[in-house]
Amino acid sequence: MKWIFFLFLFSIPFSGYSQDCDILIVNGKIIDGTGNNWFYGNVAVKEGKILRVGRDVHPSAKKTIDANGLIIAPGFIDVHTHLEGDEAKDPNATSFILDGVTTCITGNCGSSGTDIKKYLSWIDSLKLSINVATLVGHNDVRKAVMGRANRDATPEEMSRMEEIVDRAMKDGAVGLSTGLIYIPGTFTKTPEIVSLAKIAARYNGVYASHMRDEGDSVTQAIEEALTIGREANLSVQISHFKLSGQHNWGRSKETVPMIEAARKAGIDVTIDQYPYTASSTSISTLVPDEILADGQDSIKARLQRPEIKKYVVNSMLARLKKRKLKHFSYAVVAYYAPDTTYNGKSIEQINRMKGRKHKAKEEALTVIDIMMNGGASAVFHGMGEEDVKRIMQYPFNMFASDATIRVLNAGMPHPRGYGTNARVLAKYVREEKVLTLEEAIRRMTSLPAQKFQLKDRGLIKEGMAADIVIFDEMEVKDLSTFEKPHAYSKGFHFVIVNGVLTVENEKHLGTRAGRALFGPGHSQGGN
Repeated sequence: MKWIFFLFLFSIPFSGYSQDCDILIVNGKIIDGTGNNWFYGNVAVKEGKILRVGRDVHPSAKKTIDANGLIIAPGFIDVHTHLEGDEAKDPNATSFILDGVTTCITGNCGSSGTDIKKYLSWIDSLKLSINVATLVGHNDVRKAVMGRANRDATPEEMSRMEEIVDRAMKDGAVGLSTGLIYIPGTFTKTPEIVSLAKIAARYNGVYASHMRDEGDSVTQAIEEALTIGREANLSVQISHFKLSGQHNWGRSKETVPMIEAARKAGIDVTIDQYPYTASSTSISTLVPDEILADGQDSIKARLQRPEIKKYVVNSMLARLKKRKLKHFSYAVVAYYAPDTTYNGKSIEQINRMKGRKHKAKEEALTVIDIMMNGGASAVFHGMGEEDVKRIMQYPFNMFASDATIRVLNAGMPHPRGYGTNARVLAKYVREEKVLTLEEAIRRMTSLPAQKFQLKDRGLIKEGMAADIVIFDEMEVKDLSTFEKPHAYSKGFHFVIVNGVLTVENEKHLGTRAGRALFGPGHSQGGN
């Protein structure tokens, strides 16, 4: 009988249920990232991976987290960030981590540098608290070959740009990005972008675009992005989808159906947005594109010429009139290095600080003065809340901060760099019920993972990387505002990155377990 008993014991298959693990999360409501309803269960984590998921998962653990009353979800993936150059300022990436973000896609809007291998190697050596994947930026590719020249590329220059993109994709870029309102992207015609997008397509990359216009000519800009996707035969991601300018409010009724129709026609196009009615970029976007060619010395020389200055002022006043505004109050300086007293003040306010007449023409001259001294970053208030909500309801839309790693008390930046995800979960899910909680989580996790082919991210599922956020759905809230932007979100009680506990009881532990993530081309020739 004893032998029969022992044979019976050894005939029972071993399973993950009885295995030890590093972290065991118990008693939580699991939202797995698929969009399906939440369910009660436990999650076991071992060696950086999700070992088991389910109600009957009870292995012994080095660390047990009681998630009673909390949501267990995949770590959020921010598909549109601008880390470039700021990673070392706070390797803890606290502003992202405390907003539930465990992975950032950087290199957007055409800006990435051109040596992707060097960048991703540096990311791994720096050891951030977040994972990082990058696009290769068209603007930087063009600058490397042509500088800021306002002309078409020669065949030889085109060949050199294609070589840079090809190398970048092999080195691990997840796709090609453009910033077509920035120099030199604004000087580029569609065929050049198609040619470079075809290179990215060879490696199954994404084309992510800050379009040529997000206001008056937005429909033409969308069509250009779709044309590039169609002709290059690759997936399209339209960045920070919005309508700029009060006179364009309501046009999401035109733009969202364009995306729906394109998908029905077979174009793999998705979009992202930040949940705010203000944008943020360089103050130079107020100045006509042709003034910005060839670098700061050339810009300054042009703006010193009376006829050019008059042309710029008239252009700015015409734009203001189109917006049906009397002053440049909608443009607020975020950071101006020569005089930080400008930070947080509108162009209208700065103009009055300078003792100038309270007239739009004088305000335009104030912008020119700022440009003569190297420019500034700014926040632009000019979108409608109803458009934000209508765009948000589109199911193939992701959430993105369009931000870098924030450093506490540096400048007066857009609050999206601290509170994008918390704002969606608090304002648009809990309070206004624009989305369900499960749908919002899908947009933050599995949808971006699928889009950028991060095959082991975005789901609470056995075998996936253990990037996990645990938060209170009734408490989560963004605290960052335009007036007081430097405030971390609340409600994210625990954050795990690659199986390592990074946030405990809403406090960053100083853990830095993030790593570089590589695009599909890396396996086709990267090293």
